Amino acid sequence: MSRDVWDPVVYGRYADERARPFFELVARVAAEHPSYVVDAGCGSGELTAQLAARWPEADVHGFDSSPAMIAKAAPGERLTFSVEDVTRWRPERPVDVLVSNAALQWVPGHRELLPAWVDALAPGGWLAFQVPGNFDFPSHTILRELYATDRWRDRLGDLGRGVPVGDPAEYLELLSGLGCRVDAWETTYLHVLEGEDAVLRWVSGTALRPALDRLDPRETEEFLAECGARLGEAYPRRPYGTVFPFRRIFVVARR
Repeated sequence: MSRDVWDPVVYGRYADERARPFFELVARVAAEHPSYVVDAGCGSGELTAQLAARWPEADVHGFDSSPAMIAKAAPGERLTFSVEDVTRWRPERPVDVLVSNAALQWVPGHRELLPAWVDALAPGGWLAFQVPGNFDFPSHTILRELYATDRWRDRLGDLGRGVPVGDPAEYLELLSGLGCRVDAWETTYLHVLEGEDAVLRWVSGTALRPALDRLDPRETEEFLAECGARLGEAYPRRPYGTVFPFRRIFVVARR
């Protein structure tokens, strides 16, 4: 997962909408008195702090591959953070609850990573993650179409990743085969976003980051204008805001 150049301020837009799946995921984790909780791909750590509040007796550790994100995180009593590569991370002690919120979609081999994460759990431990499932929605298909155009193919053509995540049934099968009891489901949120170019501003903090990191200021202005026009047609602004359907995949597994 490459998030080294992520801007925490841009990512923090629509924080409430981005946080809602986290709370709905963690609500399905029935751990009562965990001693060690880990947040894999924790970003700037605000939600990691919620894990410390949820389990006040636990040591809670969050890690992310982005130094900029971790620099914004605020350690506290029982709450620590570090810069780590999610594909190489291994805990120093068994984990009672391992949470990953909207991170594994950035890891092409994350299915192969899951067995190691299950092995990292203490007996009876919990693994909970959610990933976006909207890669076939216009917010992503429009980007892939732009990357493939004559204007942008040389600069961005390799960024069309298709669908990098599975569906709930695939994760249920995989983790059940590893001896876990699995609860997997999906939800499509209808976010109502305020302001102009709302969907463009949303994807600028997530899906567009790899493209924007490659473009110079002039190219960025041109690309965003073209992208914003297409997204505006796909997601028209209404008097009450812009409706942005967003599908997410949830998995909670107990070892």
